[in-house]
Amino acid sequence: MRKANVYMNDQLAGTIVENEEGYLFVYDKGYLESESPEAISLTLPLSDKPYSSATMFPFFDGLIPEGWLLDIAEKNWKLRESDRMGLLMACCRDCIGAVSVIAED
Repeated sequence: MRKANVYMNDQLAGTIVENEEGYLFVYDKGYLESESPEAISLTLPLSDKPYSSATMFPFFDGLIPEGWLLDIAEKNWKLRESDRMGLLMACCRDCIGAVSVIAED
């Protein structure tokens, strides 16, 4: 099982988990109760219920680089293109935009 924290504008928004069944995303309770929480994606609206998927959620998959940048990431971190969670945690710590993904130790 691998787990990463998802931040929206540097505020903990939720957690994404990869396990043997696929992927799980859940918003942080404190984030949902904050003054003006925003959904991280239109496909993952604010909810206190977890989202699950057999494959990587399209929103998170879209954060992973493509093309020559993906080639560099695969070589530098020795990751396969099919290891979407590994690529997400390695490459999306400092994404363009409001969302960042930081692996939990």
